[in-house]
Amino acid sequence: MNIINKLTLRHLKENKRRTLVTIIGVIISVAMVTAVATLGVSFLDLLQRQSIADNGEWHVQYKNVTSEQVEAIKKDKNTKDLILANDVGYAKLEGAEETDKPYLFFKAYNTQGMEQFPIELSSGRLPQAAEEVVISEEIASDTEIEYKIGDEMTVNIGNRLLGGESEPLSQEYSIQRDENGISETLEVTSTETFTVVGTIEMPTWENSWSPGYTVINYIDAENLGQSSEADAIVVLDKINGSLFEEAQKLAEQIGVEKIGFNDELLRFYGVTDSGNLRTTMFSLAGIIIAVIIIGSVSLIYNAFAISVSERARHLGMLSSVGATKKQKRNSVFFEGAVIGLISIPIGVLAGVGGIALTFMFINSFLEEALGTTEKLGVVVTPSSIFAACLISICTIFISTYVPARKASKVSAIDAIRQTQDIKLSRKTVKTSKLVRKIFGLEAEIGMKNVKRNKKRYYATLFSLVISIILFLSVSFFTDNLSRSVEMSQMNIDYDILVAGSKGDTSILEPLVDLEAVTDYSIQKTVQLTSLVEEDKFPEALKDLIKQDEQIELQDGKYQYYVNLYGLNEESFKKYAEKVGTEEAAYRNLEDPKAIIIEDLAYQDFATSRFIETASINAKPGDSIELLFTNYETNEDTSLGNVEIGAMTGEMPIGSNTAGLGGLDIVVPVETLEKIVNEQALDQVDASLYLNSSDADKTQEALEEIAPSSLYIYNVVQNREREQQLIMFLSVFTYGFIALISLISIANIFNTISTSISLRKREFAMLKSVGMTPKGFNKMINYESIFYGVNALLYGLPISFVIMYLIHLSVRETFEYGFSVPWLDIVFVIAAIFLIVSSAMLYSISKIKKQNIIEGLKQENI
Repeated sequence: MNIINKLTLRHLKENKRRTLVTIIGVIISVAMVTAVATLGVSFLDLLQRQSIADNGEWHVQYKNVTSEQVEAIKKDKNTKDLILANDVGYAKLEGAEETDKPYLFFKAYNTQGMEQFPIELSSGRLPQAAEEVVISEEIASDTEIEYKIGDEMTVNIGNRLLGGESEPLSQEYSIQRDENGISETLEVTSTETFTVVGTIEMPTWENSWSPGYTVINYIDAENLGQSSEADAIVVLDKINGSLFEEAQKLAEQIGVEKIGFNDELLRFYGVTDSGNLRTTMFSLAGIIIAVIIIGSVSLIYNAFAISVSERARHLGMLSSVGATKKQKRNSVFFEGAVIGLISIPIGVLAGVGGIALTFMFINSFLEEALGTTEKLGVVVTPSSIFAACLISICTIFISTYVPARKASKVSAIDAIRQTQDIKLSRKTVKTSKLVRKIFGLEAEIGMKNVKRNKKRYYATLFSLVISIILFLSVSFFTDNLSRSVEMSQMNIDYDILVAGSKGDTSILEPLVDLEAVTDYSIQKTVQLTSLVEEDKFPEALKDLIKQDEQIELQDGKYQYYVNLYGLNEESFKKYAEKVGTEEAAYRNLEDPKAIIIEDLAYQDFATSRFIETASINAKPGDSIELLFTNYETNEDTSLGNVEIGAMTGEMPIGSNTAGLGGLDIVVPVETLEKIVNEQALDQVDASLYLNSSDADKTQEALEEIAPSSLYIYNVVQNREREQQLIMFLSVFTYGFIALISLISIANIFNTISTSISLRKREFAMLKSVGMTPKGFNKMINYESIFYGVNALLYGLPISFVIMYLIHLSVRETFEYGFSVPWLDIVFVIAAIFLIVSSAMLYSISKIKKQNIIEGLKQENI
């Protein structure tokens, strides 16, 4: 080690405070980048494992393949594993009473499929021949029909068909009923005899509403023959964005007409066939990573830049004893290397350790929030660690190179005296005359002090601006993320749905008095239409009409479909109070009024976008004509006009928002009954939506007293999972905001306190010429205001640009208007002045009691 490097190490040891601040700054920066990268990779790993646990590991599905096509798929270079699967069909479960699950559902796999898909064996073994099966143990627990290992079962297997439709119903469709009972039929295609060789747990892909108990059969590629009897499901060797194109190309080559993809699993690998979603994912990731990197750069750079004067003096002393420019630069690079060698490994460990500790606390809550069975584990990839280290190394290099290069150009005398940092020209420190008139001499001195040392001013200002940008960008990002999640969710706001009464509410009304029911809504609904004038079209509808040439206007009017909701007296009263309108105004049947839902959110399947827009450009007092359309004769019958009494974004309990070109209208049930004619009356449905403190208990009570013609759906689990997901997302993202905020505050405190510390001699000089403590405090307060105002003038516009870029990125998938986060901005303005003032007062308190003589003699090294 040469003498210059030895002196550098000695300098670092003697300036423990500055060295420690710099090391901590680098550690925090590396830890933040490492933690974010590890968090992202770990969450994707959890979602991948959970998707595999729920639906098996597969990527591409070639439907209805022959044995020759199977061989071609197997030989494809990107095929890692090949699974054969077949939905054989349904058979009546003999001996079972009429329930919502009257079938056995036969599904066949080859040996590879039984390994790849989540089939949990309870007893016996898995089938190894075409005549062997394993059955769900749920059959015995639900129906008391017990199949033992070794039993033979002869069944008539066929397809579920509804009415005159030729497309079979799948497991996704519950048992179909009408007023006469079960409306679907089973068309038998074959009679088979199987031997039971084992039992399995109910598969995760079998929904609670699925009409058949799962029975697993064996399928062999050699027995396929030339007919299309099965699907080829492929696990790919390499997963990248080209797999969609390659799979389509292979399907065309071998003559497969239909292919499918495991979109959920592929999405968690960062691969999707939706261009909009891919653009959203990568642009959002790019923006938020850029914000984090900028924060990291500022944190490390300020730790070096705020003490430029101190280092410059040290380098000037080296120059005075013969050190060359190259040696001085190398001295600073060596200092950065030493700090990096100490800080980067600690920062990486701190980042990974912090995430691991966080996961320990959230794993139990995560299972409920996301409905996962897999645990969230820390996944560390070489790329994430390399990225964190590379960012830190580059930042340290930039942070050390700039002051070293500048110091090497300054003469030894100027560097020792530190006169290169002080600009005393009249133009540079010129201030407005109004400053002294309004704020006094102390304020003018404070402003001149700020202007005379641009480096300290810019370092402090940069730190404040970065803090503003970090907070507003991340908070806007998380707000948009939560809003996007809410738009993509089903928005279930009830626990239990009771339906199937065909417009008769009398059989629903007694059910609201059951124990544990906390809230309810009885609704009658009917779908009508309305011809709406062009001046009332929202912009989204105007764009749709321009793009779709098949849409024809009738005399300049567009035919809206209208969901007319009629609420019973108690339900409408609660709803009107929630909306903020007078309930009594809607009771006049001769002059009917209605509440219009003015906001709607829908998914445009053509572009895969979730869009939020206005439903109609109207205002209270306008009238809407309601029409009943007979689709058999294509004739419209006018049912009269309703006046708009109020417009709101609130929906009644259980209601679903209409899509573009649709309108939701809410009235008292008496108004609905008055409006509809005899033809429309046949189309009216009635439903009861319940919220309960104990949904399972309420469901049991309903099943005991409700007529068998009613459907009872308990959706509490889906609702709770949706709410927990949003809450979990909010907790985690706002935790991230808190971390960013703490880092920003620490950065500001460090920057300002170090700057004040370097000005001890300056403050001693002011006191020596008669500045009073009151005047001194006034000067510091004005400096704080000056810092805060200038930081906001730079930080807010830049933040607006970044927020709008985030909005544009989200807009590729979720389309809604750009809204300025005024509350966050007000908070930032207040916080900036509070933090700057606190940092100033804290720093001044440290030097307030210093002796003037000692302050004038103050040396920085």
